[in-house]
Amino acid sequence: MAFRALVTDRGDDGTISNTIMELDEESLPQGDVLVGIEWAGFNYKDGMVLAGEGGLVRQYPHVGGVDFAGRVIESADGRYRPGEGVVLTGWRVGEWHWGGFATRARVKADWLVPLPETLSTRDAMVLGTAGLTAMLAVNRLEAEGITPESGPVLVTGAGGGVGSIATQLLSRLGYSVDAMSGRAELAEDLKALGAANVVGRDVLAPSPKKLLATRWAGAIDSVGGAPLGELLKQMQPGGCVAAVGLAAGDGWDASVVPFILRGVTLAGIDSVMQPFAARVAAWDRLTELFDRTLYERMVSEAGLADLPAVGSDILAGRIRGRVVSNPGA
Repeated sequence: MAFRALVTDRGDDGTISNTIMELDEESLPQGDVLVGIEWAGFNYKDGMVLAGEGGLVRQYPHVGGVDFAGRVIESADGRYRPGEGVVLTGWRVGEWHWGGFATRARVKADWLVPLPETLSTRDAMVLGTAGLTAMLAVNRLEAEGITPESGPVLVTGAGGGVGSIATQLLSRLGYSVDAMSGRAELAEDLKALGAANVVGRDVLAPSPKKLLATRWAGAIDSVGGAPLGELLKQMQPGGCVAAVGLAAGDGWDASVVPFILRGVTLAGIDSVMQPFAARVAAWDRLTELFDRTLYERMVSEAGLADLPAVGSDILAGRIRGRVVSNPGA
């Protein structure tokens, strides 16, 4: 049976192309569950894949899309039956394995989780990898003993998917959130999600000092790079930074001083290879905490043909909240 897909290819000269094509199901990679995709999310990695950046794709032609939600069509695994709703995030799908920018995907059953009963497939992709990552980061701050009483929490890159969802989750749990964004026009949206304060990137401006005045008990950082180094200098004693991204780069001029003089913890959050039980627990908690109606102001929809332009925007830091796509529309 034919299905529709956005196919990314690399020419002999290295030029990347993205073309909507009709493919046969026989062209899908191996897997034990065939899924009819209803919605896919759009993430920073998707922008990199569609632009041919970062060496994320091993073999062309390729179908990107690192997360999707839909219904099982066929399953050789007893855990999933035809018609059942499922969600996929991570496991290098959309990078090493064909992903969600199509109306069909064939994947390993181990990569799926059941669609939570209270979520539609669109709801699941409004959350997607961004929501899962934000929830894992919040869980880690709590595990490190950061409570609402500990002090304010900074969320960097708050205008993006992970940052905006993290802002809402933290606020609903009672934390005082400082939402950092370089886009002043998002201030009202972030306050509507629960941010106590919206701050600019200048709060993490470069400083030659090894330590600065303490400001935050916790942080969820999707920026990385030099700003992360400046953030560590301003953490309260015993504070924790959950690092989830690298939009500003993958390195900084590091110092051990915040760690040995203030006992700061830098906790890495990996949403790609999380085991099944941890994924299900995070999704269950998301269904309790996430306010879909309130967050809808941060959601936009795009067709498959629009996704290359969306990719350029996300790499340039111009995307607000979450973009979702119905590949069959």
